[in-house]
Amino acid sequence: MRRSRAALLALGVAAHPAGAYAAPADNLATLWQTLGTCATLDDVPPGAMGSEVTVLFSLKRDGSLLGQPRITHSRLVGTGDEQRGFIAAALGAVSRCLPMAITDGLGGAIAGRPLSLRLTSRKPERAL
Repeated sequence: MRRSRAALLALGVAAHPAGAYAAPADNLATLWQTLGTCATLDDVPPGAMGSEVTVLFSLKRDGSLLGQPRITHSRLVGTGDEQRGFIAAALGAVSRCLPMAITDGLGGAIAGRPLSLRLTSRKPERAL
């Protein structure tokens, strides 16, 4: 019985996003802090370092995505494939964070309103 309960608990944890068990965001500052911590660019092609995009999206009351995210600004470097890889990494970073854990009060305040998140990949600093 213990093994099956542990397996079910492990499956439940794996099925939810990373932020699902954190305290729900109850204000915009906490929401942006959580998004900033969660939306990391991990799989950026080396040639696209120095690129940036701004992603515009909206959330529902429950913190899930409303509609499709759009890129409203971009400054891309690298080849076409590297640029597409950067865009895919940026959109993937946002989607990994959703649904957001938010309170009912914050959900009612932001539901359907546009939110924009700027994602950048910085070139490594040169050693002097």
